[in-house]
Amino acid sequence: MTINWFPGHMHKARKEIAKVMDEIDAVIEVLDARLPLSSENPLVDSLRKGKPVLKILNKSDLADPKRTAEWLEFLNGQEGITAIALSQDQKKVIQKIPDMCKQMVPARANKERTVRAMIMGIPNVGKSTLINALLGRRIAKVGNEPAVTKNQKRYTLKNGMALSDTPGFLWPKIEDYDSGYRLASSGAIRDTAIEYELVGQYAANFLLQDYPQRLLERYKLKELPETNTALLDEIGRKRGGLRPGGVIDVHKACEVLLNDLRSGKLGLITFETVAEWEEKRAEAERMRLEAEAAEAAEQDADSKQ
Repeated sequence: MTINWFPGHMHKARKEIAKVMDEIDAVIEVLDARLPLSSENPLVDSLRKGKPVLKILNKSDLADPKRTAEWLEFLNGQEGITAIALSQDQKKVIQKIPDMCKQMVPARANKERTVRAMIMGIPNVGKSTLINALLGRRIAKVGNEPAVTKNQKRYTLKNGMALSDTPGFLWPKIEDYDSGYRLASSGAIRDTAIEYELVGQYAANFLLQDYPQRLLERYKLKELPETNTALLDEIGRKRGGLRPGGVIDVHKACEVLLNDLRSGKLGLITFETVAEWEEKRAEAERMRLEAEAAEAAEQDADSKQ
């Protein structure tokens, strides 16, 4: 599914970030631990201009711990990246974040100069909640809907770090099929910008493949349905999704499934694995090389005519 959801304030945020990035020492990128790469905005790499980045896999209390460990190992193996997992009740870990940022820019920290960090991330990954935890008081507006923060803000922490907050923003066009659906399933994109039933069907199919036991337990199913359509029908029957005449309200069934998935009622779930993304990258590289070879062959044929 290709999703285009790029409100005006997101475009403005991108321009403002690019303008002030030269004044920033390090970037804190907040990701959703349930979809670490799908929630990674590809614009961040270009905007940060090589500045070191601390990637925080937030909402780790909702994610599959085994898959989170694999993602941390993968991300920490990348140059210029430090990665940690975080849930909002881990106050001791949150308190260490300023020191971790200082360690990423030792030249500035050793001179006892204020380390300037910018916090970035897509909508609804928990940036504002994290800022409030870092400050020890409620300053940033918090909400469970995407696109709550609308303007860039700056805060000074007591431990020698200045923190710039930015609105959550997506990239103009989400082309990867799975990433679009995963972002929509997690709640990173407003429901009004997606085809709700298609997202519900995608989520149902994913859960049937990766977490079938959770479905059996949550919806008290005697046996696992064979298709996503059959699963949604069962959920509709059990959760008030029957219309007059016994017709299944598919939208209602999708709503129940997605709400359970987003709230963690289906258990600890991660949408993507490191192995899957490595396969996708290898395939993308193969296609790139094939395209280059085809172009070179075409140019060679033209030169011989």
